[in-house]
Amino acid sequence: MNVIIVGGGRIGSHLASLLLELGHKVRLIENRPQVIEQLHRELPTEIIYTGDALDARVLEHAGAKEAQVLVSATDDDGLNLAVALLGKYEFEVPRVIGRVNNPRYAWLFRPEMGVDVSLNQVDVLARLIEEQMSLGDMMPLIKLRRGKYSLVEEKVPPGAAVLGRMIKDLDLPDHCVIAAIIRDGQVVVPRGVTTFEVMDEVFAVVDREAADHLAALFEPVEPSK
Repeated sequence: MNVIIVGGGRIGSHLASLLLELGHKVRLIENRPQVIEQLHRELPTEIIYTGDALDARVLEHAGAKEAQVLVSATDDDGLNLAVALLGKYEFEVPRVIGRVNNPRYAWLFRPEMGVDVSLNQVDVLARLIEEQMSLGDMMPLIKLRRGKYSLVEEKVPPGAAVLGRMIKDLDLPDHCVIAAIIRDGQVVVPRGVTTFEVMDEVFAVVDREAADHLAALFEPVEPSK
């Protein structure tokens, strides 16, 4: 994947480093001398481009015409929006990602402004906290389809409602697929007649509503008084 990152601060430099480790082609644009000096100590010199990203010539020199992703990750929301507009409408970059620094301006980071995906750190943190609290012991592992679905993991505790019940009898929601079960260190391929045992590690692909439903099934049943 060919990625251009605008902004060589902590987020931009770390993102560039991670993408390089994953084998992607990366170009990073920065115009602050002190930041550029630091970047040359952290990243390969050939990926660093010095200049103003609002100058179309700088973006073109960095390979914007061939880029599949443009990430505008500076600490200036106005600059991030301007770069997004330039990348989307001048160079027709398929995927433009914009960093939101001030949540008050998050509403501006939308497709009409050239932003396909906005990264609002406050919003992301709030959603993570809400999700972790609402799903109890269920652990989200991977987001799929822009967050519409998640791969989650749950350990079956003693007294859980699912114990001894076959998967086909659980009346699972449409958007809930039991993908795998790890039992005593071995993978169990889930089938309709598979039953759950205490301390099974269950992996499932779910949407948000299905995750809530599944989390309820894994809760211990309170003994009747």
